[in-house]
Amino acid sequence: MSRRAAIIVLDGLGIGPARDTDAYGDRGSDTLGNTLRTAGPLDLPNLTALGLGRCADLNGVAPVAAPTAAWGTCQPAGAGKDSTTGHWEICGLTLATPFPTYPTGFPDELVAEFAQRTGRGVLGNRAASGTAILDALGEAHQRTGDWIVYTSADSVFQVAAHEEVVPLEELYAACAEARRLLAPPHGVSRVIARPFVGRPGAWRRTANRRDLSLPPPGTTLLDRLAQHHVPRLGIGKVDDLFGGRNIAGVHTATNAEGYDLVRYALETVPRGLIFANILEFDQSWGHRNDVAGFAGGLVELDRALPTILEAVRPDDLVIFTADHGNDPTTPSTDHSRERVPLLVTGPRVRPRALGERETFADIGQTVAEFLGARPLDFGHSFLAEVWDG
Repeated sequence: MSRRAAIIVLDGLGIGPARDTDAYGDRGSDTLGNTLRTAGPLDLPNLTALGLGRCADLNGVAPVAAPTAAWGTCQPAGAGKDSTTGHWEICGLTLATPFPTYPTGFPDELVAEFAQRTGRGVLGNRAASGTAILDALGEAHQRTGDWIVYTSADSVFQVAAHEEVVPLEELYAACAEARRLLAPPHGVSRVIARPFVGRPGAWRRTANRRDLSLPPPGTTLLDRLAQHHVPRLGIGKVDDLFGGRNIAGVHTATNAEGYDLVRYALETVPRGLIFANILEFDQSWGHRNDVAGFAGGLVELDRALPTILEAVRPDDLVIFTADHGNDPTTPSTDHSRERVPLLVTGPRVRPRALGERETFADIGQTVAEFLGARPLDFGHSFLAEVWDG
């Protein structure tokens, strides 16, 4: 089968409260809605034409009468609100319980073992924003060479090091050691290498970040496609989120790089799945409460859409969605439990309402059917609702 599908995940671009948002401590979070209300109406003609304004009531994004895409939203069904659980659920795998978090830091014995295995001491070991902890501990790290270890409201073990103090390969090796160390009961979702450069008062995190996720504990869309010898290309950190299992790809530093690679893949990949993570809505703006940056990112996305969609072929299926929320307007700098937008387009897609889907997994189930793989264990395909022929 020579069909192609693209899943483009706009990381952190939630579209309003999920049914259990309050249970996650995220009351008031509405990433797209609050951003558009705060930033004021934006010029988003291409997102409007696709039907984004039909997905939810959004300030300045009209609910056009005849969208060019099928539209809807997806509720999160599994536990958690991070990139790993969101991408896994998109691919048909949900968790019954969330990954463990460490709001007061990791156990002393675990941190001591990490220091012993890696040959460097540890600074920090607390929950903090990535920029704030560099301001607090960057100079001490330069002086001592000790790792800066920190976490957040998410299930992450983050290791920061200055690239002129610790070689990147040593940082990556230390994170790999942490990944081995953080086995159940400390089954932390992700170990993240956070290299940075600069000087006190002017630290800057670099594009050399690496995420080491736990391997998925069950079958995913990527596994099903591999069983059927359907090619799979990752763009952004997708391969990291699946522990590299049945997907390889190219990492990106900015949304613009992601858009360029998606367009190039649509121009050149003959068949299979293109699976992209567009990272800056989450990494650069949501986590930093940067409303202006987030709003500018929406305008940038809108302007990139025509170039991306020009490369779509007659039999392609293209899906835009998200993995969780990250509302830049709330006091929190962490992810938020939200439903996500669903926009499905392609020359043979019938524009129609898809309603509110019960799980992100409906996306993976649809792509599995479209690309000729066996059904996933979770989710309901909407292919028959949208595909003409």
